[in-house]
Amino acid sequence: MFIISPVRSGSTLLRAMLNAHPDLHAPHELHVRRLRVEFDTSLAEKAMEALGHDKADLEHLLWDRVLHRELVRSGKRYIVEKTPANAFAYERLAACWPAARFIFLLRHPASIASSWYEASPGKRTPEEAAADALRYMKAVQRARKALPGLTVRYEELTEDPERIGRGICEFLEIPWAPELLSYGTPDVVTKGLGDWKDKIRSGTVQRGRDLPRAEEIPDVLKDMCRHWEYLT
Repeated sequence: MFIISPVRSGSTLLRAMLNAHPDLHAPHELHVRRLRVEFDTSLAEKAMEALGHDKADLEHLLWDRVLHRELVRSGKRYIVEKTPANAFAYERLAACWPAARFIFLLRHPASIASSWYEASPGKRTPEEAAADALRYMKAVQRARKALPGLTVRYEELTEDPERIGRGICEFLEIPWAPELLSYGTPDVVTKGLGDWKDKIRSGTVQRGRDLPRAEEIPDVLKDMCRHWEYLT
C-alpha cells in the first residue's frame, strides 16, 4: 500500500498510526524510486535483454525485493510506503505493483506551504516554499486522476482519527484496530525520513493547526485550494 501525498501533509502521522496495526508494517520513508540499476558492460545489457529485462524492469525487481525483504522481516502481512516523492513516480509504482492500494492524503495547500517553510526556514523563503510544495500537490493531483484509491484529509484525520482510521481499514479490507489511536513513539523520527516534530513523538493523534483564512492563502495556491475543495 502506498500513501501518495505532498510534503508536510501528515504522512508520518498516518504511517505511524497504520504501523500500529497488527497487519500493517509502515517503516520510515524508503525512497525506493531513487534506487537505480546500471549496466557496467554492454554484455550485461545484452544478457538482460535476452531475458526480456530492461533497466526499468530490473529496477522494479530491485524495488520489490527491498519492500518484500522489509515486510518479511517485520512478520506482518502488508507493507505501507509513504515517501512524498513517490507522487512523481505513481505510474511506475502502479506498473511495478499492479495490485497495490493507494491512499491519497490531502491537506490545506496553504498549511502545507507554511509547514514546509517552517521545516527549514533558512533554506527557502515562504514564497519558494509555496512554489516547491505546489509541485508535490500537482503530482498528487495527477496521481488521483490516474489511479483508483481512497482520499483522506489531514484535517479530518486529526479531528476524528477513529472514523478515518476505520474507513482506511475498510478500504484495505483489514479489521479495525484501536491501536491506531495510540500508536506510541515511531521507531524512526529523523529529518529526511519523515516528520520529527514533537506532535509525532507524542504517540497520540494531536489536533491540527487552524485552517488559514482566505486572505492568508498565497495566490499561487488558490487554484489547488479550489481543486481540493478548501476554497470555493
